[in-house]
Amino acid sequence: MRNPLPARTTPLSVGEIAPDFTLTTQDRKDWNLAEHVKKGDVVLCFVPLAFTGVCSTEMKCISDDFAKWSGKGATVVGVDCDSFAANQAWAEKEGYKHTLLSDLHREVVKGYGLYWADLNVGQRGTVVIGKSEDGKGKVKFVQARPPTNAMKWEDVLAMV
Repeated sequence: MRNPLPARTTPLSVGEIAPDFTLTTQDRKDWNLAEHVKKGDVVLCFVPLAFTGVCSTEMKCISDDFAKWSGKGATVVGVDCDSFAANQAWAEKEGYKHTLLSDLHREVVKGYGLYWADLNVGQRGTVVIGKSEDGKGKVKFVQARPPTNAMKWEDVLAMV
């Protein structure tokens, strides 16, 4: 994380400018939100941890529908608090087609109001970001969910 985000106690709201960030992918490359928003909508899928039941199910759904997301010009990424190495092993084991981002220092989950303090991980949530008139990322959809509730991806796909 290059520029620490101010921590929030509540999730972002629709219409807010999404804080920009750079995190490391499972392939140890930098991934920057602002760069991807220039290309189209970005869907951030926050999950607590790699290799867990609901998290793996959500990531599998993203990969299974990868062509649908790409067809709409959307970039979908998973965000968790594991290391890039854990994410790489998870992606390889499960055959994920999308990028996983490592928020190892919990900066983005805190800055997006999706921090689960009791477990020191990210909360389960989804944020869709589109480009605003001035070119910045603007929140189009946000949802925080209980740990056992997976996203209904058809609802999110309809937002992009």
